[in-house]
Amino acid sequence: MTDGQERAWTDLAPRYVLHAPRDEAATSVRPGAAIDPREVWGRDAALIVEVGSGQGHAIIHAASSRPDDDFLAVEVFTAGLARTMLDAEKAAVRNLRLVEANAPEVLEHLLPPGSVDELWIFFPDPWHKNKHNKRRLVTPEFAAIAARAVTDGGVLRLATDWEQYARQMREVLDAAPEFARAFEGEWSERFEGRVLTAFERKGTRAGREIRDLAYIRRVRE
Repeated sequence: MTDGQERAWTDLAPRYVLHAPRDEAATSVRPGAAIDPREVWGRDAALIVEVGSGQGHAIIHAASSRPDDDFLAVEVFTAGLARTMLDAEKAAVRNLRLVEANAPEVLEHLLPPGSVDELWIFFPDPWHKNKHNKRRLVTPEFAAIAARAVTDGGVLRLATDWEQYARQMREVLDAAPEFARAFEGEWSERFEGRVLTAFERKGTRAGREIRDLAYIRRVRE
């Protein structure tokens, strides 16, 4: 990390970063470590969680635009979280928190069931080589974990510039009994709340179509 990013961890982490009790791995979350969002943010508001927030461009823009909602950035890239804190401080964003941890464990152990109003997965690592496809985030197992965290009627939003991965996401979530499509036709309309980032520009320049998906969490029985 740069000197500035190191300083972000020293000076800004106490304000922005959530402590996640660890299991064995450095970015794990220990079972039973659930937070109370109302205590963390100091109010009762909608909670939006972005998985794989990178350098924070999308979530900082959203948090700035929606001050009445609360936001959580989930990322394992330490320098990216540092950049997010620096930009959040510059933008005077106060409704954002960050956690350095594996996304499935955050959704399964750190966040209470049904506590997430919107879950965002924008441009996750495509692991585009066939031998690496099994490392992709969106799987049937992940869909079940996401369903646990998302509230009834909440929204799961996804975007990718890799066609094959987009089709895999759609296949997985169409088969997930906890979710229903929030779009008609093949793909969802582009989510207006997603700011244009470097990842999206890179995909467009390479000639790849940007695919959006949106699913509603069905009511629990």
